[in-house]
Amino acid sequence: MSDLNKLTIAEARDALRNGDTTSVALTEACLAAIDSADALGAFVHKTPEIALDRAKAADARIAAGDAPDMCGIPVGIKDLFCTEGVPSQAASRILEGFKPEYESTVSGQLKDAGAVMLGKLNMDEFAMGSSNETSVYGNAVNPWKAGNGEDLLTPGGSSGGSASAVAADLCLAATGTDTGGSIRQPAAFTGIVGLKPTYGRCSRWGIVAFASSLDQAGPMTKTVRDAAIMGAAMMGHDPKDSTSADLAVPDFEAMLTGDIRGKVIGIPKEYRMDGMPEEIETLWHQGAEMLRDAGAEIRDISLPHTKYALPAYYVVAPAEASSNLARYDGVRFGHRAKLGHGDGITEMYEKTRAEGFGAEVQRRVMIGTYVLSAGFYDAYYNRARKVRALIKKDFEDVFAEGVDSILTPATPSAAFELGKEVSDPVEMYLNDVFTVTVNLAGLPGVAVPTGVDKQGLPLGLQLIGRPWEEGDLLNTAYTLENAAQFVAKPAKWW
Repeated sequence: MSDLNKLTIAEARDALRNGDTTSVALTEACLAAIDSADALGAFVHKTPEIALDRAKAADARIAAGDAPDMCGIPVGIKDLFCTEGVPSQAASRILEGFKPEYESTVSGQLKDAGAVMLGKLNMDEFAMGSSNETSVYGNAVNPWKAGNGEDLLTPGGSSGGSASAVAADLCLAATGTDTGGSIRQPAAFTGIVGLKPTYGRCSRWGIVAFASSLDQAGPMTKTVRDAAIMGAAMMGHDPKDSTSADLAVPDFEAMLTGDIRGKVIGIPKEYRMDGMPEEIETLWHQGAEMLRDAGAEIRDISLPHTKYALPAYYVVAPAEASSNLARYDGVRFGHRAKLGHGDGITEMYEKTRAEGFGAEVQRRVMIGTYVLSAGFYDAYYNRARKVRALIKKDFEDVFAEGVDSILTPATPSAAFELGKEVSDPVEMYLNDVFTVTVNLAGLPGVAVPTGVDKQGLPLGLQLIGRPWEEGDLLNTAYTLENAAQFVAKPAKWW
């Protein structure tokens, strides 16, 4: 078999079971692809020795006949996940040299299932960003280019390295995390599938925290079926995470029937934004028609507090970030600034944090500290929490009226040029306009590639589901994927 790195998880699993290939061969194909793709900036810590060791062990398990679905599948791990003995920096200078002595629950579950870790993937620093331009490693780059243009495009953020690696066939799938759209937006920008599970479905233990009430890990894959396979391996109850739900994880792949007859799909009028490109409006309409043709009922709905979602998110998330990032002080691990004569502990904290954190992280820490300060706590933070509760209730009301899932655009545009929006942070924050509500309400959401714009760049649609009903959501996404027949791939230039 040639082009092994281009296989999906499902194809590779079947080929491994049938003896058509080996995990070592799959892994070597991915390692070769990674080594020739430095221009994409996707892999930032390569682990070929670990990968080949795990691949050999996976082949032995498969031969013994006791292998789970993910056994032998080469994947990339976002740099936010702590991986034992391997640098885990969250793309920040402040965690330089940090090699954890433990494994995050999610990466540990994948390891236990026999998945092969190829290395760590680029991301925005501490997951703060929508374009993967705040990383200490430099930019991750989208493998897609616009038309005949030469400009480098963003793969989205914060899971930009994960999206770029999957879209460029450097790995069969990757882990991502989603705090305000950081799985779904990059997936849409690169023409892949990104699943953000219900809050509490995936353990957050061992994942470097950004905003603890919003963060959720999920799979980034080439197809919806792959998202079902990998998602099930990543999810499950973890007593080490107090927010982890003690619920059984169903066989999501078995739920992919493609039958959505009688399902009700909501179309929220509040997601029709001024200035939204006509192509995205058209794609949204076409997506609704595809689901209607498959037997679903399309219903106009209202989520009235949507317009307050971005302001509420950019109060809650920085507040939690400033609290979570207080632990990086140069004392126990990571970077410590060099001190001058007469400097005390206060100067050490100040210099370490000034050197260790990039500009975007500093900005969000300052915003967060401000909204939590004594004089402004009620005016900002408490008010944002109340708005969050109203946004959650909007969804609950719609689901109570019989809506099964909600169809929206995934992003307000196709991938944009690197460097284009960094100068205006507010412009950058608007990239999350369709995704942050899902995090604020703790719901599952999935981005599905559904078409291309006039420059040939991928565009995605988002489906939002009921809490804990990822299986039903993925089945609707599977139906949309089958109808859209998105098969475009980026032309190799790297």
